[in-house]
Amino acid sequence: MYIFGEIIYLRSKKTEVIREALNKKILETQTSNEYKQVIARCKDLFRKKTLDYGTAWRILRLPSITDQIFIKAQRIRSIQEKGSQKVNDPIVDEFVGIINYCLIALIQISLKEDDRMEIPFGELEPLYDQWAADTKALLENKNHDYGEAWRDMRVSSMTDIILMKLFRVKQIEDNSGKTIVSEGIEANYQDMINYSVFCLIKLGYHEAVSN
Repeated sequence: MYIFGEIIYLRSKKTEVIREALNKKILETQTSNEYKQVIARCKDLFRKKTLDYGTAWRILRLPSITDQIFIKAQRIRSIQEKGSQKVNDPIVDEFVGIINYCLIALIQISLKEDDRMEIPFGELEPLYDQWAADTKALLENKNHDYGEAWRDMRVSSMTDIILMKLFRVKQIEDNSGKTIVSEGIEANYQDMINYSVFCLIKLGYHEAVSN
């Protein structure tokens, strides 16, 4: 009787482990799809702005881009704290702006030996796609270790983390890009992209693509 009970327990435990593994896989696939949908919308806006304005952002040095990101993150936090806003631009637009400015910063790093002011979108698109793919891969590696912990986080908490990352980037920039043990400036831009994507997923931004 004892052995029979052990067999039932082990089978139940095995079923539970399999169920948890399947649920994890489903959630990972869901996150991957939602992530792609958010980035697709961000890229479409980047493309349209490039066609409208060209690559005027090429004049910006990295600290200037960092400050643009800071302005957007600070506005989000201010609206969250006050619970109201006087300018109609929704905070989702600011998160999109953070993503695209971070990608612009990463593209600028890739083009540091290229002094052209105007670069056609056709040349920028592969760089945008590569940095977006690398950043998504970083997310997937961290999700493997931490699970989907971000889904239980508040948007306001992730906004604070983005601001913390910005202060880190500012410090690295003030140190002429040098770090002793910390991750470099690129990794911080990538983390800000990922947290902004998380916020947009939680705010339902990806649903406009899937509907």
